[in-house]
Amino acid sequence: MASVERDLDAGTLVGLLADDDRRGVFAALTLGAGGLGAVVQASGLPPERASKALSRLADAGLVVASDDGGLHVVGAAFSRAARVALAKPHSTEHADRPAAVRKVMDVFVAEGRITSIPTARIKRRVLLDWLAQDFEPGVRYPERTVNTIIARRHSDTASLRRYLVDEEFLERRDGEYWRAGGTFA
Repeated sequence: MASVERDLDAGTLVGLLADDDRRGVFAALTLGAGGLGAVVQASGLPPERASKALSRLADAGLVVASDDGGLHVVGAAFSRAARVALAKPHSTEHADRPAAVRKVMDVFVAEGRITSIPTARIKRRVLLDWLAQDFEPGVRYPERTVNTIIARRHSDTASLRRYLVDEEFLERRDGEYWRAGGTFA
């Protein structure tokens, strides 16, 4: 039974191959393994784990079965995903920011949401400055409201709240928070 190839975006491809088992199965198939037994032998994975990884790759459309029952990697999925990614217009979400700030924001913020918290302090401070602008100067906020405001941007409210205080973008006393720093527009 031949499977229908479908377009996968670059993020989906990376996510599929982020798992060690799936990457091992993918490598085995790429190097010529044509069925579960050959994948198990080539990857060194136990049959249950190889089968689970193989199923996930097949469900996503990266691995297809041919009419003769052999399994094949859809190699063209990578070139299609690359073409689509390159054809996407560059984000204008942060176009009004200075180039150095925009560079950080383009990596860590998409559609108004923080995609990940930078580990590098200088990049994290750029992100925190942007986040601090969600708080009105002169207004005191209870912790619950601070968490609600931060949650609109990222689910890890505790870490971001702590960073905002530690980096002096927010002050805290007696269970209340207020804006103390950052860029004021």
